Amino acid sequence: MTHVAVLMGGWSAEREVSMSSGLACSEALKRCGYEVSAIDVGRNVASVLEQVKPDVCFNALHGRYGEDGLIQGILEIMGIPYTHSGVLASALAMDKPVAKRIFEAEGLKCADGRIMTRQEVLDGATYPKPFVIKPLNEGSSVGVTIVLEDENISLQDVQWTFGNEVLVESFVPGREIQVAVMGDQALGAVEIKPLGRFYDYEAKYTEGKADHLMPAPLPKDRYEEVLELGLRAHKALGCRGVSRSDFRLNDVEGGDGEFYILETNTQPGMTELSLVPEIAGHMGITFEELVRWMVEDASCDR
Repeated sequence: MTHVAVLMGGWSAEREVSMSSGLACSEALKRCGYEVSAIDVGRNVASVLEQVKPDVCFNALHGRYGEDGLIQGILEIMGIPYTHSGVLASALAMDKPVAKRIFEAEGLKCADGRIMTRQEVLDGATYPKPFVIKPLNEGSSVGVTIVLEDENISLQDVQWTFGNEVLVESFVPGREIQVAVMGDQALGAVEIKPLGRFYDYEAKYTEGKADHLMPAPLPKDRYEEVLELGLRAHKALGCRGVSRSDFRLNDVEGGDGEFYILETNTQPGMTELSLVPEIAGHMGITFEELVRWMVEDASCDR
């Protein structure tokens, strides 16, 4: 019997979501017949894994230390196959400015933006409204702040714990389209209609905060286009396993009608509200089949 260690929790800003993903995946893997050890990851994770001796690690960590190549590096050193992307792809995807340069080199459209220090923003450095302030290396919309035309929000109004540099980007209006990729195939695309200001952390993980339209109600050619863009982003970063790429379709009046990539998530959520399981389910892939495929796909980079 294959022994799977499910890595979850950790100490990032996304700990709570990671615990939900990990518990859901642990139960599904048990139903699939695997021996499962659920591990709430601490800084002693290497010694814990030495004791547990799993055949495979299912990486259900989100955010820093679990999604940025660091845990992947430990697993590479220990020679334990693991799910999702490897060290380099994980690090590239998590670093938003670097990922943008890769996407642009691939011909994907990105919002205009630049890196500023937190102090520059506090001192009143200007950027044309509407704009978005983002941490350089967080996921799940953690720390994202949108400043619209008639607003005057600064980082003084935000509890900011994400370092001394921020990414400031032009806000792209329009529709939120998210694409799931599994291996070398784009599974499908869903449109998200948040009921609040935007598709923030709360909307992602609180039932009733956003409507999911699956499949995304796009003309056939535009649907196929965004699927291809999602797969191109996955490949450009060197991802493996499952990923999810987030786009904005600027189809508002006066917009250019183009898809803009926001980011690629190498560790997409696996909770009951998560989009990759929802998209997979629409394509006839059960949650159990999805996690089993992920375990069978697990590997090391070297």
